[in-house]
Amino acid sequence: MAASSGRSGRRLWAALVPAALLCLAARAAEEPSTADFDVRPGGEVHSFSRSLGDYTCTFTYSAQGGTNEQWQMNIGVSEDNLFFSCSVWRPQGKSYLFFTQFKAEVKGAKIEYAMAYSQAAAGGQSDVPLKQEEFEITETTVSHREGKFRFELSKLMIVAKTPHDEL
Repeated sequence: MAASSGRSGRRLWAALVPAALLCLAARAAEEPSTADFDVRPGGEVHSFSRSLGDYTCTFTYSAQGGTNEQWQMNIGVSEDNLFFSCSVWRPQGKSYLFFTQFKAEVKGAKIEYAMAYSQAAAGGQSDVPLKQEEFEITETTVSHREGKFRFELSKLMIVAKTPHDEL
């Protein structure tokens, strides 16, 4: 459900998942969907949601400081309909907002892998993952961990397994 335990396992997942997500999007049965949205500060809870076929990804957050930031959500379904992917990120890399909470939820599939980052790759910089204790992963959500999350978020990645019938 979560990234492999141990540093080498985490590094392996960190290297493989972005490539897998790109493959999922490139080989999607339905056209992958990318949508821009504003992450707005002010302390209110906001949500942004996208659906593709039977699958939905919803990003819910509350943030403080600064001004609106443009973010993107990308969703896709693999050609064989076995995986649904959802990525939420700030294309410019680092967010300057202070996130008080976040949650990404998938409907129609169960999370196989998820990762959250304090900084997204941009301008020659690499993704900087959150510490494992800062967020939690369930079958359908990735969310901040109360009291452990350090208020920095720039990217979320989810790969979820879709239900399918065995022959």
